[in-house]
Amino acid sequence: MNINLAINNGSKILRNKYIPNYHLDSEILMSKTINKDRNFILLNSNKVLSQYDLNIFNKLIKERSLGKPVAYLTNKKFFWNSEFFVTSDVLIPRPDTELIVENILKVTQQKNKINILDIGVGSGCILLSILKERQNFYGTGIDISKKCLNISKINAVNLKVASRLKLYKSNVDKFNFGKYDLIVSNPPYIKTCKIKYLEKDVAGFEPRLALDGGLDGLLEIRKIIKKSSELIKKNGKFILEIGFDQKNKVVNLLKREGFYINSTHKDLAKNDRCIVSTKI
Repeated sequence: MNINLAINNGSKILRNKYIPNYHLDSEILMSKTINKDRNFILLNSNKVLSQYDLNIFNKLIKERSLGKPVAYLTNKKFFWNSEFFVTSDVLIPRPDTELIVENILKVTQQKNKINILDIGVGSGCILLSILKERQNFYGTGIDISKKCLNISKINAVNLKVASRLKLYKSNVDKFNFGKYDLIVSNPPYIKTCKIKYLEKDVAGFEPRLALDGGLDGLLEIRKIIKKSSELIKKNGKFILEIGFDQKNKVVNLLKREGFYINSTHKDLAKNDRCIVSTKI
């Protein structure tokens, strides 16, 4: 069977399972199978596949048809200006989270040599994107998952920023190391009861630890705000990603812990997604 026929067969299987972007997904999974880019596939669509490659491709299509995200099947996801290594142990970086990176770069425009703490560092996509953009910045990432920290480390090496990064396995409550000019976090903020209603790709495959924000969705956010108020320097910036319906509650929590609200920002779908604040 040639590349083109295999991709079309894969597309049909995915379409019948109501997978959006079924043809693109089939092409990406073919790229993964034969370890070539999409241009190669388009220019060599008549190339005959070995039985070995065809078996691998069909296996990937089957997993995708069951809802497994493409990022977990290919072990990569593009975010900001870089490609990140990801596995099912970390949350897949989202385009909406680029809003956080954008705002950090904005508020640190005039800054030189600052220390950043990322609470719940995950794949490292936020912190490492900043370190790559700002050669004089230093980062600390904490996470309760050792697997997340290992993935962050791999990404830091790939992005050549490992020398300016420290990683700690720690619960936010127990972390007491250092004082920071800027703290950032993309915490779990989905209400426990809502997780089962998320898209199949998310609910069935992404780590629950990175999604579950407790009964009201604010369990982790409360802890992070409280701890950040202790770890941040006076006039330090705190930038937080939030759920679409949490703005007012989170603003009140921040004010209670001595933060001044600078601005709130909406994501691509026009939902409140990011709060920028200053410790006063």
